[in-house]
Amino acid sequence: MQSYEERLTAPRSWWVIAALLGIACALMLLPLGTLPMLGGLIGGTALSAVAVSSYGSVRIRVVGGALIAGEAKIPVTALGEAQALDATEAMAWRTHKADARAFMLLRSYVPTAVRVEISDPEDPTPYAYLSTREPERLVAALSSASSASSARD
Repeated sequence: MQSYEERLTAPRSWWVIAALLGIACALMLLPLGTLPMLGGLIGGTALSAVAVSSYGSVRIRVVGGALIAGEAKIPVTALGEAQALDATEAMAWRTHKADARAFMLLRSYVPTAVRVEISDPEDPTPYAYLSTREPERLVAALSSASSASSARD
């Protein structure tokens, strides 16, 4: 069985923006003196870095017969067909083709995605949309996990 793990880290430019926010905080507090300015620099940079880090820490994994995407854990037995989406098709599925009931693990800075049908009749979610940098590998891992799960049953 092929396992899969990916972390959707934030792009480098976001870290530059976090540093610039720290500088902006420092400049706002400059009229109050040197110590408030340094506090603003450190505090503003730290807070914005925490925000970027937490947003970019989401993981997608296929382990133990389950797809784990962010906070969601879906057994592969509840999944249907997985489809790798190129940048154009991914854009369509997150805009005009999107279903409001779908589970969306969306990161705008990742252009490609995978769309996985949810086949559980008890679940109203029609599909899961997962931003991923390696859609073909994720589809292969889901297919492998599904095959292994079917063989065990």
